[in-house]
Amino acid sequence: MSRTVSVVVSVYNEEQALPEFYRESVRVLSQLNNHGSAWDYELLFVNDGSRDKSLDILEELAKQDSRVKVVSFSRNFGHEAAMIAGLDYSSGEAVICMDSDLQHPPECIPEILKKMDEGYEVINMVRTKNRSAGILKNVTSSGFYWFINAVSDVKFEANASDFFAVSRRVTEILKKSYREKVRFLRGYVQNLGFRKVNLEYEARERVAGKSKYSLKKLFQFAVNTILCFSNMPLKLGIYAGLCSGGLGLVVMFYTVYTWTKIGAPPGYATIVVLICFMFSVLFFLVGIIGEYIAILFNELKDRPVYIVEKLENIQES
Repeated sequence: MSRTVSVVVSVYNEEQALPEFYRESVRVLSQLNNHGSAWDYELLFVNDGSRDKSLDILEELAKQDSRVKVVSFSRNFGHEAAMIAGLDYSSGEAVICMDSDLQHPPECIPEILKKMDEGYEVINMVRTKNRSAGILKNVTSSGFYWFINAVSDVKFEANASDFFAVSRRVTEILKKSYREKVRFLRGYVQNLGFRKVNLEYEARERVAGKSKYSLKKLFQFAVNTILCFSNMPLKLGIYAGLCSGGLGLVVMFYTVYTWTKIGAPPGYATIVVLICFMFSVLFFLVGIIGEYIAILFNELKDRPVYIVEKLENIQES
C-alpha cells in the first residue's frame, strides 16, 4: 500500500521559475516507485501574496493536474507563514518543505523518502555550497549560526536550510504547539527531538529571478531568531553593569593617582567620555528590552499567522 508525500512549496513572485520547477519535480516524483519506495505524492503550492502571474500559473497547473494543490494568501505574510500553511494543509505521511526557485534540488526527494522508510522522522537538509549567495552572505550566515549557538541553550546545525522533511507525527506537533507569531521554523524542526538525520546537498543557481531577502530582512530575521531562542541579551545589563563598575574603579584610581602627583585633574574630557559611554550602554539595553516587548506584544495580539483567500484542489475543513 502506497503512502503519500506532501511537497510543500513556498511561492512569492516566481512566475519565471514555476513551470521549470513543476516539470522537474513531477519528473522526479513520478519515478518514486522505480526507486523501491511505494510513495504517491501531492504538490502543495502556497502562494504568499505574489504580485506577478504566479497565481495564474498555479491555477492552470491545478486544473491540469489533480495532484497540484494551491493555497493562496490574501497578501504577503512571509516565507515562514507560507511553510506553516503548507504544514497545516498537507495530508501526506511525510512532508517535504522546499523553495520554488530550484535551489533546493528535487532530485534529493528519493533519498529523503528512503530515510523516511528507514524510520527517521526529521530530515535536515544541510547546504554544503551556495555559489549564488556570494561571499558576504556566506560569511554572515556562518557568523549567525556561530553566534546563535554561543548564546542559546539550543544548538543548531550550521547551514541547515528551509529545505527539510518531517513525518506526519512531527507535522501534527508543529501544527498544534508551535504557533508563535515570531518564529524560526527550521530551528523548531532541528530541536523537536525524534529520530533525525542530516543529508547534504549543494544549492543550485536560481533558475530565475532573485532572492526576496534583502540585507535588512535578513538582519531582522536574525535578530528575531536570537530573541526567540535565547534570553542572553536580557542578561547583558548585568555584564554591562559589571564592566561599567570596573571602569569606574579604574577612573577613580587614576583620578586619585593624578591628584597626588599633579593636583586635581581637569577631568572634563574624562567626564564627557564616561557619560557618552554609559548612555550608549543604557540605550542599547533599552533597545534589547524593547525588542522582547515587541515580540510579547505580537503574541498577545494573537492575530492570525496567515489569511487564505482561495484554495485549489483542497477541501476546506
